[in-house]
Amino acid sequence: MRQVFSRWPSLAESSAISGQESSLPAWMSASAPRHRLAATKDVACATLLILGPAAIAALAAWQIAQGDALAPWLGAIALVATGLALVFAARLMRSLRRSAEHVAAIFERAGISMWREDWTAAGEAVKALRTAGVTDLESYFASRPDELRALKAQVLIRDVNSFTLEETGAAGKEDYLGPLDRLLPETDQTFVQWLVAFGRGDRFFRSEAHITTATGREIDTLFTAMLPRDLAGFANIVVTSVDVTAYKQAQARLSAAETDAAKTSRMATANALSAAIAHEVNSPLAAILANAQAAQRLLRLPQPDMAEAGAALGDVVSQASRAKEVVARTTSYFSKATGDFAPVNLIDVARNANLLVENELRSHGAVVHLAAEDDLPLALVDAIQIQQVFVNLLVNAAQAMAGRAGKRDITLAIRSEGAQLVVDVADTGPGVAPERRATIFEPFRSSRPGGLGMGLAICRNCIDAHGGDIWVDPAPGGGAAFHFTVPIARG
Repeated sequence: MRQVFSRWPSLAESSAISGQESSLPAWMSASAPRHRLAATKDVACATLLILGPAAIAALAAWQIAQGDALAPWLGAIALVATGLALVFAARLMRSLRRSAEHVAAIFERAGISMWREDWTAAGEAVKALRTAGVTDLESYFASRPDELRALKAQVLIRDVNSFTLEETGAAGKEDYLGPLDRLLPETDQTFVQWLVAFGRGDRFFRSEAHITTATGREIDTLFTAMLPRDLAGFANIVVTSVDVTAYKQAQARLSAAETDAAKTSRMATANALSAAIAHEVNSPLAAILANAQAAQRLLRLPQPDMAEAGAALGDVVSQASRAKEVVARTTSYFSKATGDFAPVNLIDVARNANLLVENELRSHGAVVHLAAEDDLPLALVDAIQIQQVFVNLLVNAAQAMAGRAGKRDITLAIRSEGAQLVVDVADTGPGVAPERRATIFEPFRSSRPGGLGMGLAICRNCIDAHGGDIWVDPAPGGGAAFHFTVPIARG
């Protein structure tokens, strides 16, 4: 996957040389921008204007020592040139100082949080990988999470503005300066997307992240940054950040209220449906009981009435068939409804599922790493059902690792295999005991206190409806690896 994933995507274009994602981005071969060359030229001119008169003055002093008649004229010329050079140098210094003060004023007085960050190590690493032929950076780092963590520790925060301190209640800038990984929690999933954006040569990156402030409070932020145009630019990336914590909390409360309302509606519907089913089933059950008891009495008579007993048992069979039809109709309604099958990008479904349960994953300290083949074919699925499968597997993995020491990585991989797409969801938890693997997808088989044991059963029903398969194996290095298949959309 070479695309950048963001909840707040940018329309800024990539700067790849040929417009193809496989091409190296332009910044990897770019020279210094014009404004830097102009500044270098100004400094060079000032240096020549100062060194030139100094050389003339030295020559005049040597000629005076030799008794040369032209020496006084050379001295006068050197004096005038030195004066002009000093005036020029003073003007240049004032101009540079005003420019620096203007930039500093914008940085410090902006009513938005601004950060200066040094991503040089990340830029050099991305350049080395792209030059070596690695195009899918997200998949590359998904299989090397420790390498990703080490790279994050090399990104340095060089400065933050006054508004950042005011907004977060920090005592001073020194609370923020240093490695980025001190403030970016393990559960944040945006860092690798920065690297993907670098590797594509994107001009702009915007996304949502959660960070830990200097006071220890975790906040959600919407950040934006213009990305470097050359390798030297990685040393000074300016990031703007907006605290959206309150906004997201308000949205969460609204969503919870809507969920409660929907739950109440579903409960009312379920109660009405249960009452209707109970009415439909109780009537034949009562008839079955009455006829069975009548048949028993008729058969216990000194002279059993076989004809009447046979008639009563016939009614038992008739009413049992009626009850069976009620149950069959109800089961058919819930389990054989036609799904909305359509060609779907399975990567998008996985990302949406990740967003749905992001808060729960964060609460368990779980980190999701997504890896998929380039040019992955579309899947012929019901997106809502498969999204639910992803949700259940991600939550189960996070809950399995909760409270455990060490890394809590969830690796979600998607690949094509024949006429199917294969999805692997592996964790670093305790794994699934061999004796439980045969029954783990059956209803009401939960090993978690308070669990209903329906999540994996729902997963199996969804995958069965797609003609696929689902199973569990030990994950490499420990943990559990759940796998499922879905068909590829043809044509």
